[in-house]
Amino acid sequence: MAAAAPAAEGVPSRGPPGEVIHLNVGGKRFSTSRQTLTWIPDSFFSSLLSGRISTLKDETGAIFIDRDPTVFAPILNFLRTKELDPRGVHGSSLLHEAQFYGLTPLVRRLQLREELDRSSCGNVLFNGYLPPPVFPVKRRNRHSLVGPQQSGGRPAPVRRSNTMPPNLGNAGLLGRVLDERAPPSPSGPPEEPGIVRLVCGHHNWIAVAYTQFLVCYRLKEASGWQLVFSSPRLDWPIERLALTARVLGGALGEHDKMVAAATGSEILLWALQAEGGGSEIGVFHLGVPVEALFFVGNQLIATSHTGRIGVWNAVTKHWQVQEVQPITSYDAAGSFLLLGCDNGSIYYVDVQKFPLRMKDNDLLVSELYRDPAEDGVTALSVYLTPKTSDSGNWIEIAYGTSSGGVRVIVQHPETVGSGPQLFQTFTVHRSPVTKIMLSEKHLISVCADNNHVRTWSVTRFRGMISTQPGSTPLASFKILALESADGHGGCSAGNDIGPYGERDDQQVFIQKVVPTASQLFVRLSSTGQRVCSVRSVDGSPTTAFTVLECEGSRRLGSRPRRYLLTGQANGSLAMWDLTTAMDGLGQAPAGGLTEEELMEQLEQCELAPLASSRSSLPSPSPRTSLTSLHSASLSGRLGSLSPPQAEARRRGGGSFVERCQELVRSGPESRRPPTPAPRPSTGLGAPLAPPKVKLNETSF
Repeated sequence: MAAAAPAAEGVPSRGPPGEVIHLNVGGKRFSTSRQTLTWIPDSFFSSLLSGRISTLKDETGAIFIDRDPTVFAPILNFLRTKELDPRGVHGSSLLHEAQFYGLTPLVRRLQLREELDRSSCGNVLFNGYLPPPVFPVKRRNRHSLVGPQQSGGRPAPVRRSNTMPPNLGNAGLLGRVLDERAPPSPSGPPEEPGIVRLVCGHHNWIAVAYTQFLVCYRLKEASGWQLVFSSPRLDWPIERLALTARVLGGALGEHDKMVAAATGSEILLWALQAEGGGSEIGVFHLGVPVEALFFVGNQLIATSHTGRIGVWNAVTKHWQVQEVQPITSYDAAGSFLLLGCDNGSIYYVDVQKFPLRMKDNDLLVSELYRDPAEDGVTALSVYLTPKTSDSGNWIEIAYGTSSGGVRVIVQHPETVGSGPQLFQTFTVHRSPVTKIMLSEKHLISVCADNNHVRTWSVTRFRGMISTQPGSTPLASFKILALESADGHGGCSAGNDIGPYGERDDQQVFIQKVVPTASQLFVRLSSTGQRVCSVRSVDGSPTTAFTVLECEGSRRLGSRPRRYLLTGQANGSLAMWDLTTAMDGLGQAPAGGLTEEELMEQLEQCELAPLASSRSSLPSPSPRTSLTSLHSASLSGRLGSLSPPQAEARRRGGGSFVERCQELVRSGPESRRPPTPAPRPSTGLGAPLAPPKVKLNETSF
């Protein structure tokens, strides 16, 4: 009687190998033999049929397993034949289920397939790899910050990225000082000070900012990239980075190449030597948080949303600060710096005239134009006609406003004294414009609605913008990007989507969907078409990126090259050849992320709606924000699914947008799958997938 108790309770006892076992997997019935299910020792099935795992039976007496039956079919076929036949099932889903069932031979085979698809040498676009630099010694002098120290051990919440007009808030140092910690161990996981925060490039130079120090590399034609400068270890995390590297033999000598770093209101400036090394020029204070740091020629410019601007001139060695209206955008053209302000005015500063009025501390800030509706100028782009143009000095300015308007103003050569005139207006955005770019062939604007992009073609006559036949709409798409809400002292600034590129060439957006992603998508700014996608060769998350227009070689027939620079969480830097990708653009898949790719990216996060009042801009509801994921770049691909994918769609219930809404309505615990069996060690010392980061939707 005691021996029959387990069978009466629904737990099968050990039986003959030829015994037929009936399974109900997710509502679909399967029948197989005990020998087929148990030939792999220590698996889920051997534990189930031996009684170590309690069973649940359906009304027919079949053992019920609450898993996906579509993925179970190729798993059962592998147990029968020892051959792998995915039958249209996604590889990651199959690997996940094989790990749950504890089928070690199948797990190893699937992992090997993944390893064959990935290479530490990258794909054809992979152009170079720079390992993490040596952690420098600490800088101790009177400029070092002192005070209570804090640590940031918890992962940061995540918000919508690039959805606020630039410099409208969230200013200042988010973590004044970091706790003292030892340099990261080469064998252990990278510590926070070792991740790449910011990357910028100029000509053949690269500056890379880590949490408390920065390094500079120079490209030499024969020997490649070489480390030429490493700053001391600072007492504060770097939030802003700027680099200027003019051609050799400049008039300023040792100050021809400079790098600057800022956080809070403090700015450090170094002079770089071409042969290697550098020296500290000085420490400057703006008095308010630095929102933007850049060079105009050899002048270092620092601006703040409060309306303060600081300029350091390499010739006079003078630092000068002046108050203007609250600044919400900026752009530079030649020696002119244009500032868009919240009162609807566009001001300009001629930095070449800076030394002429040094004594009375006047930067010669002049009002160039005022918006007719006096909306705040939240985005600004200046286009100067080429010097070879027969039309003379023709200046074109495109700007976006806080109400979503896009306007183009021009200044004719014969009306220089009267100022720019309103040329064209677009009212297609309903959210504040965050970015705008006017190039030779396109007008591109981005608004706060999840980086919604609108592009127009620009018609020109003898180099000048023309209204005949006028600007033609080209595309409407979104660059979805989620980033850490508190920025980690520079990470948000290092993940600017763009557009990148010269104004007389095709420009691109760089899309990173979630903060811990190791894959980036490069898309044309004019149409949204995908140029390529790159994935970190070492598997570490990408924490910063930029695009560098590198000078061509002196050899005959060479041309400038365009590179995508990616900084990783382990401190390394990778380079990708975008010129090759642009040349093979016709072979790249059209559009942005597919539905499967977007879901794969979002699987790394947990979406949770959260209201916030950090900004006065209107906040979309969670339903609106999730519905906006169904962008124009995705909608064209939803109807082209294969039959197995369509069947999976029907089993999942509803469309992609409905499934996203269901993810938000359901809690994190209900979405988490059952705990899988322990994964076999890969010998790499790190998990194959990064931990999930919690995502919050905040007001913007």
